[in-house]
Amino acid sequence: MSLEKAAFAVRENAYAPYSNFKVGAAITSEAGTIYAGCNVENIAYPEGTCAEAGAIAAMVASGETKLTEVFVVADSKQPVSPCGGCRQKLAEFGGKDTVVTLANLDGVRVTMTMAELLPGAFGADHMDADHQDRD
Repeated sequence: MSLEKAAFAVRENAYAPYSNFKVGAAITSEAGTIYAGCNVENIAYPEGTCAEAGAIAAMVASGETKLTEVFVVADSKQPVSPCGGCRQKLAEFGGKDTVVTLANLDGVRVTMTMAELLPGAFGADHMDADHQDRD
């Protein structure tokens, strides 16, 4: 199954009884395995889970920690971008050149890199105090 087909298929399983806004996400790991996730809402907002987070959790649960491609689909006029938290999650496991495709059900696609999706991403290099000069 392709990355796109996996995202479209898992979107159908989304649990979105409150918003009726179903989202599907699929990622390809460094090993070439496709992991998919859908949004899961909860009556106690904001306790739900985003589709991207679900796909990442499936990848990590399988023992992998590097993603190389992302595909996100939702039923909207324009392709939907991941929320800020999911952008940071995707950046944690992907590189600056990781390809991210955003899609809607009408066939509109927008493709960009992770660096374009989240410019100035907070990363591990920000946590390394040894490289900072402090006078």
